[in-house]
Amino acid sequence: MAVRRVAVVGGGVAGLAAAHRLRRELGAEAEIVLVEQTSRLGGKLRTVELAGRPYDLGAEAFLARRPEVLDLAEELGLRGEVVHPAGAAATVRAGGRSHRLPGGTVMGVPADAGSVTGVLSDAGVAAVRAESSLPPIEWGGADVSVGELLRARVGDEVVDRLVEPLLGGVYAGDANLLGLRATVPALAKALDDGAGWITEAVRTSLPTPKPGAPQPVFGAFQAGYRELLDRLLIAADAEVRLGLPVRALTRTESGWRLEIGSAPAPEHLDADAVVLAVPAPAARKLLQGPVPAASAKLAEIELASMAVVGLAFPPGTELPEHEGTPASGALIARGERHSGGTPFTAKAFTFSSTKWPHLRGGGGEVLLRGSVGRFGETEDLRLDDEELLTRVRADLAELTGITAEPVDSAVLRWGGGLPQYGVGHPELVAEVEREVAGVPGLAIAGAALHGVGVPACVATGEAAATSITRDLLRPGR
Repeated sequence: MAVRRVAVVGGGVAGLAAAHRLRRELGAEAEIVLVEQTSRLGGKLRTVELAGRPYDLGAEAFLARRPEVLDLAEELGLRGEVVHPAGAAATVRAGGRSHRLPGGTVMGVPADAGSVTGVLSDAGVAAVRAESSLPPIEWGGADVSVGELLRARVGDEVVDRLVEPLLGGVYAGDANLLGLRATVPALAKALDDGAGWITEAVRTSLPTPKPGAPQPVFGAFQAGYRELLDRLLIAADAEVRLGLPVRALTRTESGWRLEIGSAPAPEHLDADAVVLAVPAPAARKLLQGPVPAASAKLAEIELASMAVVGLAFPPGTELPEHEGTPASGALIARGERHSGGTPFTAKAFTFSSTKWPHLRGGGGEVLLRGSVGRFGETEDLRLDDEELLTRVRADLAELTGITAEPVDSAVLRWGGGLPQYGVGHPELVAEVEREVAGVPGLAIAGAALHGVGVPACVATGEAAATSITRDLLRPGR
């Protein structure tokens, strides 16, 4: 049967990856329609101009140890545009002081007490040291809250000063609510494999050093993620329809009907198959009719909002060092305050011109970014841009001493941008995917499933496309 039309709902990187893979698998004759409710493509990837330089104010990097983005870059002719960070180390502001983020940890959880001496108090170090004398963990294989498990085993300070700042950077989440299996899978696997103590689980999870030069952990694109997005769009050769929300999805005798556009005057789009690459709330709404069990499960996924502030300072502005070593950025533990008692607004800073040597403004300006927003804490996000910028600059001055007037700035807000992977998230997603897989010509993708990072989102988009191709090309379809 000749393939007529596939609708991809959602123009983020998962949707674009799905459209690209559909084009590769279905060929030039397929009609691919990409529907996005906003006025732009890219989702939570956004490259802006800051001081005359392309600068990412959504995700800034990808995990280079996963293959998806690098493989895609190779396929699209972008491999030469991939860059890697310099060897600078991150710091964490905890206990009223800045410390170098310790090595020998998994998501901030230490393998031994020695690695966290100085970052934790004497009592905090003693709690880590004492873990080996506790009875073995009674691990039945069920998921558990990251905070609940670690506080009971290695103490509150490991969670508050190390784990939560790192998890906050990835998920904008609360360690007490995030599930271990989805957010720190290496530790869960080590416990599955028989580790009886947290410190033992960390030791078995740490990568074994390989001979030769170390492989870079992260990557980015020379001119920002817009390079990847533009190439994906060209390769997908899709009909793009922007500014059109999809209001309903219903099955028909031959496939699917999408109701799109304004409520008073909706349009209808008929398709043989549909990929939903949208956030959990939108997917939940669209699946209420065709796959109600999946819709109900998606309703359990909560979201966190955040804002990112980009700042450009005059050339020659000195970015901070820590103990004589350039710092790539600074995490800020929950509850930290300025010396005068004012709470921090930002949760992290990235010193971009140190971390990524190619990132300077058009005139040599120094670039950095600050992140604001944690799950359940929305007060700071209600500030207007001017006040948010003022507070983030005050945080930066407290941390680094930088008080210069920025020559350029930008504020971007990501409302509901980060899904929260709660306890039992892998099982929830498995159930959603089982239900959706039982409906031919329908697939789901996006950050709500198997990871919020760009490689994970690309992987879900490509898997969704392959599922659709299999459905459409099966004998007798």
